[in-house]
Amino acid sequence: MHDAELPLTGHLEELRRRLAIGLLAVGAGFAVCYPQASRLFDFLTTPLNAAASARGIEHTLIGTGVAEAFFTRLLVSFIAGFFLALPVVLHQVWRFVVPGLRQSEARHARSFVFFGTLFFLAGAVFCYRVVFPVGFPFLLNEYVKIGVDPAIRISEYLSFSSRMLLAFGITFELPVATYFLARVGLVTHLTLIYYARHAVLVLFILSALLTPPDVVSQLLMAAPLLTLYAISIGVAYAVKPSKKSEES
Repeated sequence: MHDAELPLTGHLEELRRRLAIGLLAVGAGFAVCYPQASRLFDFLTTPLNAAASARGIEHTLIGTGVAEAFFTRLLVSFIAGFFLALPVVLHQVWRFVVPGLRQSEARHARSFVFFGTLFFLAGAVFCYRVVFPVGFPFLLNEYVKIGVDPAIRISEYLSFSSRMLLAFGITFELPVATYFLARVGLVTHLTLIYYARHAVLVLFILSALLTPPDVVSQLLMAAPLLTLYAISIGVAYAVKPSKKSEES
């Protein structure tokens, strides 16, 4: 089955199949993680509690709805299940984009899954270990300035923290996305070098949007993004000779 021979209905059926497999994988991850939902929630709230404790700020995590705790456990388990099922999800993405894998393409699929998972987890770890410990003290200190003890809804905190983790995970996929775009000939290392100045500006703007409004936080965010862009240039350069060798 080759991509060029598939009609629109075939593409839709293939998309449905890949989505179903991905959702089944996430569902299996959810089932594994749900019994540990309380521990996972404690893990997610540790950076907030540590930031408040380090600055002597009295804070409370509250629930304002009858079913809020139940749905919080479900969402925590779903997020953890997604992380657990990430290799399967990425493999389904690759199978949809590159159908009818040949042996050489299957090798690239394994690399895509491995490095895609690695960079996504690296982004989430960076957010948890660096951005949260820098951002939460700043945000909690704003309550101190107005003389209010923070009472934070668990659903709002979970929504904020999960969006940040996913955003950093996706952002750290830049080298992997560059590899794919370079493989199909949409970008080259020369393209990335030519637009480097524009990219630096965009990355600093992105850093300012994703972090508290202080220079230290923005630099902590911008530094890995700039590093990832430099790695992406190297990835695009490395793909170019492999393309020539396939054509010969």
